[in-house]
Amino acid sequence: MPKIDEMTAELWDREQIRRCLNRYARGVDCFDRELILSAFHPDAIDEHGKFAGTPEEFVNWALDMHERAQLSHQHCLLNHSCEIDGDIAHAETYFMFVAMNRRGKPLTISGGRYIDRLEMRNGAWRIAARVTLRDWSNLDQVPDALDLSAMTSTAASLSVAERKFMNKGRGRARDRSDPSYDRPLTVDAARREAYIAQFGRH
Repeated sequence: MPKIDEMTAELWDREQIRRCLNRYARGVDCFDRELILSAFHPDAIDEHGKFAGTPEEFVNWALDMHERAQLSHQHCLLNHSCEIDGDIAHAETYFMFVAMNRRGKPLTISGGRYIDRLEMRNGAWRIAARVTLRDWSNLDQVPDALDLSAMTSTAASLSVAERKFMNKGRGRARDRSDPSYDRPLTVDAARREAYIAQFGRH
C-alpha cells in the first residue's frame, strides 16, 4: 500500500494538472493571453482541428477566431482522467463548448475532448502536446462520420482549404486507435509544417 506522503504527492500532482487545464479554459473565455500561455510549455504543439502550432501561435489564432465568430463563450471541463508516470502525465478531459454567435444561429453547443501529454518541468505541470477531438454538435442534419470538419463551432464559415486540413488530422475513434490511448501522445511535426505552408503564421 502506498505511504501517506506518496498519496499526498500524487493528489497534489493531480490538483496541479487540473489547475493547469482550468487556466487554459478560463484564459480562452476571458481573452487572457498570459493565462492561456501559462497552461503550456513554450515548445508545446497543439493540433486543434483547423489549427496546428505553438502556444503563441495558438493564442493569436484562437482569440482572433473567437472574437470574429462569437459574442461570448464558455469552455466547460467535464469528465477527466489522468495517468501519471513520474514527470509525465497523460490526460483526457471532456469539454462542452457553448457560444453566443455574432451571426447565423444565436447559440452553438458542441463537445469533445482534450487529449494531453503534460510534463512537470521546474516543479510546474504544463501541457507539452495536445490533440483536440470533436465528438458532437447541435447540427441540423446527421453528419458524415468521416468529416472531421462537421462539428467545429465555425463549420459554416470554413474554407475548402480549412476543411481539407481538418480532415487530414487526427480523428476520434470508438476503439483503442483513438488518440487518447497513445503513449506517449505526440503531434506529428508535419501537421504544423503543413499548416504554416498553407495558412502562414499567426
